[in-house]
Parts: sequence; C-alpha cells; structure tokens
Amino acid sequence: MVKLPQFVKNRVAVALLSLSLAGAGGIIAHEGVVYKSYRDPVGIVTVCAGHTATARMGQIKSPAECSELLKQDTRVAETAVKRLVKVPVTQHQYDALVSFTFNVGSGNLANSTLLKKLNAHDCKGAGLEFLRWDYAAGIKLAGLTKRRAYESEQFITGC
Repeated sequence: MVKLPQFVKNRVAVALLSLSLAGAGGIIAHEGVVYKSYRDPVGIVTVCAGHTATARMGQIKSPAECSELLKQDTRVAETAVKRLVKVPVTQHQYDALVSFTFNVGSGNLANSTLLKKLNAHDCKGAGLEFLRWDYAAGIKLAGLTKRRAYESEQFITGC
C-alpha cells in the first residue's frame, strides 16, 4: 500500500466540495450586508451581500431575500470553480476560490493567471495571484486589498 503525504490526503476533487459555513461567512464579512440598494465604490448598483445581477436603485430587500440571493450567487460562483479548476484542492482553497469568483466573476477567473498556475500545480504561485486583484475600474481599493490578502492566506494554507 502506498502511503500518501498528509497534504495529498487533504486534497479532494473540486466536484466533491461545497462552500463551507466559514467560506460563506468570509464572503459576508468582506461584502457586508446592506438591505437598501446602493452604488459601490466604482458605481455598480449593489444590494444585500454583494448582489449585483438584479440589483436596481431603490430596492429594499428583507433578510430572507438577501439570504436567498447569497445562495444563488454563491451557487453561480461554485459552478464556475467546479468547471474551471482541474486539480484537487483543500476546503480552504475551495472557499477562497469561490469568494474570489463571487467577487470578480467567472470570466475573470477563467482568464486569470491564478487559474493557469493552479491548474499547472503551482499552488503557491496561484495563491500569490490573489493579491493582484485589488483594483476595480482601475482604482486600487483598500477593501479589496484586505479581501485578497485573506483569500490568499486561506489558499496558501493548503499548499
């Protein structure tokens, strides 16, 4: 019988994972929850915990509606991560990837150097790529810098 190193044992196929409670909590902590729609720092209409797809100015959502929107939005991010990531990852790495994708979108994940490095088995290189994504509309945002540092740290713990 071949004895696998512990780090290999802790990695599983992305298809078997789902966003953990801690992962969802991280998204909420970085997004915040605002029940009345507003414009984010670059002018995108947002409501609840970073929901933009159907957000319109003047909306007011209930906590239950925000919870449902978060479920829908994280499901979209998870689907993209499961489709694009071709290597096994840990739960922390998966949560970081879902948080990142939730924030930047699946197209940005698909075209990122982060994904290319990850799928090429360059774990630490991929983890450091999170840090490059702290700009929105060409503006460096302190909140994104903080979020990316958190995601990078979560990801690198699995390398």
